[in-house]
Amino acid sequence: MIKKIEHFIDGALMPGASDREAIVFNPATGTESARVSLADANEVNTAVVAAKTAFPAWSETTPLNRARVLFKFKELVEANRENLAKMITAEHGKVLNDAAGEVTRGLEVVEFACGIPHLLKGEHSVNVGQGIDSWSEMQPLGVVAGITPFNFPVMVPMWMFPIAIACGNTFILKPSEKDPSPAIFIAELLKEAGLPDGVFNVVQGDKEAVDALLCHNSIEAVSFVGSTPIAQYIYANASENGKRVQALGGAKNHMLIMPDADMDQAADALMGAAYGSAGERCMAISVAVCVGNKTADMLLKNLKPRVETLKVKPGTDTEAEMGPLVSKQHLEKVKSYVDLGIKEGATLVVDGRNFRHEGPETGYFLGGCLFDKVTESMRIYKEEIFGPVLCIVRVENFNDGCRLINNHEYGNGTTIFTRDGDSARQFAHSIQVGMVGINVPIPVPMAFHSFGGWKRSLFGPLHVHGPDGVRFNTRMKTMTARWPAGIRQGSDFSMPTMK
Repeated sequence: MIKKIEHFIDGALMPGASDREAIVFNPATGTESARVSLADANEVNTAVVAAKTAFPAWSETTPLNRARVLFKFKELVEANRENLAKMITAEHGKVLNDAAGEVTRGLEVVEFACGIPHLLKGEHSVNVGQGIDSWSEMQPLGVVAGITPFNFPVMVPMWMFPIAIACGNTFILKPSEKDPSPAIFIAELLKEAGLPDGVFNVVQGDKEAVDALLCHNSIEAVSFVGSTPIAQYIYANASENGKRVQALGGAKNHMLIMPDADMDQAADALMGAAYGSAGERCMAISVAVCVGNKTADMLLKNLKPRVETLKVKPGTDTEAEMGPLVSKQHLEKVKSYVDLGIKEGATLVVDGRNFRHEGPETGYFLGGCLFDKVTESMRIYKEEIFGPVLCIVRVENFNDGCRLINNHEYGNGTTIFTRDGDSARQFAHSIQVGMVGINVPIPVPMAFHSFGGWKRSLFGPLHVHGPDGVRFNTRMKTMTARWPAGIRQGSDFSMPTMK
């Protein structure tokens, strides 16, 4: 019997009320593993009502007690790390150790959110005027929503909801319909940790559910991670409806490789950064920018045999270095980009399109693909492929490499590999990208810093988690008070100033 994945509203599983549902596939086998309910506007409203009802009591719960619930949740996730990793692999396809790493990175945000009593401390100024004090408080917004992608069904939701609920908000999560099971398990663990009913809700769904969240007048803020066209749509529509929005979009992340770089180190870094999680990461390195033909030739000599022998297997195989892509449709899309690159004149050094898995599985497998002599006019350079396709671009010098990166419409992440401190410092200072690495392949900030790109990789002024996560999920109120002790100064019709 096929498993049915439902919503989680007001502390309990809730069957879908409509006939709409989507098929959940196992990417390693290509077979149906479950069916997920797709919410309509009425079901979204039910979740919003539950969250709105829970907000007054939760917002008045002390930050320390909110932190204690999250700390218990952290312990439960650690105890169930393996179960969560298996759920991710079963529905997304990534290899188990990568799935376990995703859980760990999500937990780091929970750990950060456990410090909320300190993070919510405001400011206080004594005697800003004669007998006048000023202070500020950071207060919760109300009901907030998170709309998350298929590629990180645990980590990305954990970028959002731990800080949101730690700040005193209630939360509605709309996960991807491609891998919906981890969200339900997270909801159950939060309930076991002692989170009151209605504080955290899961609404399964597609665009209909998203649109209902964007226009609901009781939702105060929306967080999103996904492609740039959808991020722009989310930002425009939610903003038009008066909501605070942070919408993280797509990426085309470059690695600038200098002639003095350690080529073995650079190749090792590229293998993991380009082909880990089958390239389905917003922080994947998809372009290697080599300074000088000699640098490019050395890198190719090092990379080519590694890509050709990449161990592409089901994610449950302990020897697997890369699993399948998430869906048949996405597999065909990535293959079409490889076809396009050949037509555009790039040199396909390693062709993964004809990869055939040796086992009985008939899933969505693609071997690693490697292009050389890619130019900035090609679509395979301009557009986010979101698959195991690495492009090598050759430039003459450091300045040309920086210009190339700065001219791209995306500004999510980038990195430089070099032994030269001057080049590294200049790169970090001048590059027009939100997250920068130096000899680090995937420069994802730790939870106590904030994650976000520049340009068309982010819509909205605030990044996720870290200090910006707290700012996004609160609004500041500033008080000014005087206790005049019987002093009467009479009416003053001018602009108040402190004398």
